[in-house]
Amino acid sequence: MIRSMTGFASGKGEFGPHSWTWELRSVNGKGLDMRLRVPEWLTGLETALRAEMSKSLSRGNVTLSLRLSREETATELKLNEAAMTAALRALVQTQVMAEEHSVELSQPSAAELIAIKGMLDSGGELDDPAPLVQELKSEFGGLLAAFLDMRQTEGEALSTVLNGQLDLISELTSQAAALAEKRKDLMAETLRDNLARVLENAQGVDPDRIAQELALIAVKADITEEIDRLATHVTAARALLSQEGPVGRKLDFLMQEFNREANTLCSKSQNAELTAVGLELKAVIDQLREQVQNVE
Repeated sequence: MIRSMTGFASGKGEFGPHSWTWELRSVNGKGLDMRLRVPEWLTGLETALRAEMSKSLSRGNVTLSLRLSREETATELKLNEAAMTAALRALVQTQVMAEEHSVELSQPSAAELIAIKGMLDSGGELDDPAPLVQELKSEFGGLLAAFLDMRQTEGEALSTVLNGQLDLISELTSQAAALAEKRKDLMAETLRDNLARVLENAQGVDPDRIAQELALIAVKADITEEIDRLATHVTAARALLSQEGPVGRKLDFLMQEFNREANTLCSKSQNAELTAVGLELKAVIDQLREQVQNVE
């Protein structure tokens, strides 16, 4: 079953003081273009996620966003002992100098001391990012699976639309074949009239050349090959839709063949009804081509 190139998945998670939200989305693209927005300090994460997506995706413009936040709590605050030691030494020196100048100073409180900038550390910068990276890599598998499921679901709906359009092309091809059969007698009569006019004015003309020209006229009016090719293309398209794996590029190429046969049919029709069917064929083929652009 085919997959669509359109998909979306999101998720949330927590690990220690960290929490995050994921967003993974994709739209149509000729090839595979992956854009990842993850924090740079999570060493190795982007490379791992990119490799994981490359295993499962072949086409589409894919964007992955990771928004990470950290909750700072009072239990994480740590005293900067070196800063406190330096502050206490400075306080002693200040007290000694004040006594030498007969200046009386009040003693600072503990709250005043720890309020000095740099006296308390949150400890966040000391965290090892490796465990967090491992947790994110582990959780990403679920997000990617949900994303692929959506692309699969979209592909199933798309397959129904494409098969419906192929049914219509098949029906119009049958109508064109029936109209071509009906016009055979008229074409034969037209050919005989043309032959009579040619023979009336063919004095001195090589009979073989006349036969070649008439045969060429008959060939130019015959749409049997176009009808057969259209039917073959419908069968080929249905076979591709039933395959596993990416088939979008092959379907896109097949659309060019569909369009070529429809154009030739119209140019050869020489019949108003047949031309109308040919134009409707071209319209449906164009709609089919637009939908095929969504197939991975």
